[in-house]
Amino acid sequence: MTDPVFADAAAPALPVHLCTVERFEVVLGALPADRQAWVRASGFVPAPGATLLLPGADGGISGALVGLGDGTARARQRFVAGAAIARLPKGTWELAGGAEGLDPDETGLGWLLSTYRFDRYAAKDPVAGVFKAPAGTDPARLEAIAAGEVLTRDLINTPAADMGPAELEDAARRLADSFGACVSVTTGSALLDANLPLIHTVGRAAAREPRLIELAWGAEGPALTLVGKGVCFDTGGLNLKPGASMALMKKDMGGAATVLGLARMIMALGLKLRLRVLIPTVENAVSGNAFRPGDILTARNGRTVEINNTDAEGRLVLADALALAAEEAPDLTVSMATLTGAARVAVGPDIAPFYTDSAADAAALAAAAERVRDPVWQLPFHAPYEELIESGIADLDNAPSSGMAGSITAALFLRRFTAGQRYMHFDIYGWQQKDAPARPKGGVGQGARALLEALPALLPL
Repeated sequence: MTDPVFADAAAPALPVHLCTVERFEVVLGALPADRQAWVRASGFVPAPGATLLLPGADGGISGALVGLGDGTARARQRFVAGAAIARLPKGTWELAGGAEGLDPDETGLGWLLSTYRFDRYAAKDPVAGVFKAPAGTDPARLEAIAAGEVLTRDLINTPAADMGPAELEDAARRLADSFGACVSVTTGSALLDANLPLIHTVGRAAAREPRLIELAWGAEGPALTLVGKGVCFDTGGLNLKPGASMALMKKDMGGAATVLGLARMIMALGLKLRLRVLIPTVENAVSGNAFRPGDILTARNGRTVEINNTDAEGRLVLADALALAAEEAPDLTVSMATLTGAARVAVGPDIAPFYTDSAADAAALAAAAERVRDPVWQLPFHAPYEELIESGIADLDNAPSSGMAGSITAALFLRRFTAGQRYMHFDIYGWQQKDAPARPKGGVGQGARALLEALPALLPL
């Protein structure tokens, strides 16, 4: 879909009155007497997302009420106001006064994200009305954030038949062209010449060639490297997944989609940093030359890895990319990946677990995530578990047999390829399981808005 934008700030607009349970009578008392009577006669209750159109003297619409519920309801559900405004009929809408204590950024972004429709394969009815950016917001910033999220959602939602490594490369090139960034790609057997052996090994069995996509943007400021897992479809390889477990494997490139969405936000906002995006992208397939359980592979940094499960392939392709990233010693490296089911068992699908060795970085990210309501939760790089990822006949084991602490051991595995540099890892899910305000069922970004908000505290911008 096209990037969502706010209505013209100068356009005439109808007022939207946001009503919490606590301030309902205050909001109601500010309306003309005839509209107060209309609201009371309708039986309107300011439940979360409830809407009521207000009549005008000419028989038309003079405005609308939108309910937000009580404090408990508002804490439990994000983007309620913006999603409700997106259901209002055709016209231009703006927030009325009296919304004290409510976050205008959340309302504005909620409306922008509520306009999202994945309509590549079937027509979808667009949002009827348009909405002005709420007072006190930075419209361009909110639009940039929404456009980045739209990119992420579109990439994840596209089926693997139309979103293989080549198509992911095309998406990166289109993004680069929009912002004057540079893209270089290493494909197929050239990965071996470039010393990216794990990426090649994981992807060599597929009909579609593996590759490493690199995007670079910015000439000044601190260096930020984003690494995104781009497994466009994961059969599990020779450790074949059951059919039911393949149903959502088009989203296994959700880390790549999320870092591209975040990169779009950063470039659109013109942040003063040197951005590098690395995306190892493959299809984990089955054929005569597929890598095997029991194989021992050598990564870019010389570490050897015993393969005990070919379905633990994401950490392998990320390992080469992280080793490559470390060679330039950026100020901060961040990886994002739909890496483990263990993360979802630990915190559920709505929270993005993250890892860092820095208490200051963790605190900055957690505070930013709370401000923008992009939930994250720190899990530990727990040193006593290091022995679980160590193989008896190689440096590392890609799939510890204990079955314990799967997300932590995967994160520890990745950290072995960062040369001890400043590093943050996100183990995301990348999928909204059912419709929620501003988040339709399907692909979704996680952690990107929190990280964007935290960047001024993480890097000297």
